[in-house]
Amino acid sequence: MTWNSLAGKPWFSATETNYHQTKNSLVAPYRFQEAFVSTNPPRALITGITGQDGSYLTEVLLEKGYQVHGLVRRSSTLERSRLKDLYRDPSVYEKSLFLHYADLDDPTTIRRVVGHVQPTEMYHLAGQSHVGLSFDIPESTCDLTAIGTLRILEILRDQPDPPRFLHASSREIFGTPTVSPQDESTAVNPNSPYGCAKAFATQMTRIYRESHGLFFCNAICFNHESPRRGENFVTRKITLAAARIKAGKQKQLALGDIEAARDWGYARDYVEAMWLMLQQDQPDDYVLATGISRTIKDLLEVAFSHVDLNWQDYVVTDERFRRPADACQLLGNPEKAKRVLGWEPGVSFEQLIRLMVDQDLHRVQRAE
Repeated sequence: MTWNSLAGKPWFSATETNYHQTKNSLVAPYRFQEAFVSTNPPRALITGITGQDGSYLTEVLLEKGYQVHGLVRRSSTLERSRLKDLYRDPSVYEKSLFLHYADLDDPTTIRRVVGHVQPTEMYHLAGQSHVGLSFDIPESTCDLTAIGTLRILEILRDQPDPPRFLHASSREIFGTPTVSPQDESTAVNPNSPYGCAKAFATQMTRIYRESHGLFFCNAICFNHESPRRGENFVTRKITLAAARIKAGKQKQLALGDIEAARDWGYARDYVEAMWLMLQQDQPDDYVLATGISRTIKDLLEVAFSHVDLNWQDYVVTDERFRRPADACQLLGNPEKAKRVLGWEPGVSFEQLIRLMVDQDLHRVQRAE
């Protein structure tokens, strides 16, 4: 089988001014436009385009000259999403960026979109991504994250010229590992509904690659954060609390196990690696991580010291925030990605947390 040629030579810089206003806060209904289907530039289709990773990936691909298509749920509100700046830009929206209604439980619509867009690359980033929440809604988590991925794999397998495909997997597939650091050969042993769903999706992606000769890859992502991270994740919970406490709008912060350690990186660095994965001669799986483990206590120290506060004066422990089967130590080994892809994380842990605190300070001040 001959893989598609996906080199994107032209570069495109999206402006962030001259926004146009729209009365409709939702994405325009899908229209079958022949105009947006062309062989040059390359076309990318992204699920989860309004999320943290999807929004950064959209920016990266537009800068590389791609035509970007995204699947959005009917409940998505673009005016309040991470894509709002691009959505408001008349030089980008419906010129280089196109959005289409489709849910992961609606394979008929996804198949129709794939058939009309004919993507050269597809990035599957969507799913229920909160580990703690997966214990409360395990069935929904598995349907969206596991079966939703299987539906997409089947749709792509049936295409006359299947696109290169990347599934955003997770370090949660390793559960509580017996070896450290973890790499692509580490045993899969999840200990959460989310981890189980991701393990299924990861293994199915491998099976379709090996059984059908398709260019399908897994990006096994360790924790990656940014100012666009949702407030229900511990990193944003901490950086937002530091900003609010500094502004006198919050008195304390309740957390679970502050000794829990994670390998935290910057989301934009990770989506750059995802793109690199689909530019290789052969499909493969890669661990995306920094190779450095930090505790939540370390995160607290960087975040609160950045606003000249002592975190110990404000943080209390609350057992309600300890999730079941919490994995205490997780550390990724990104050597394969560095060696094969030539990828290196560009933003340090300290830089990342300070960036997040600064953005939250701006948000708090703007809300006053």
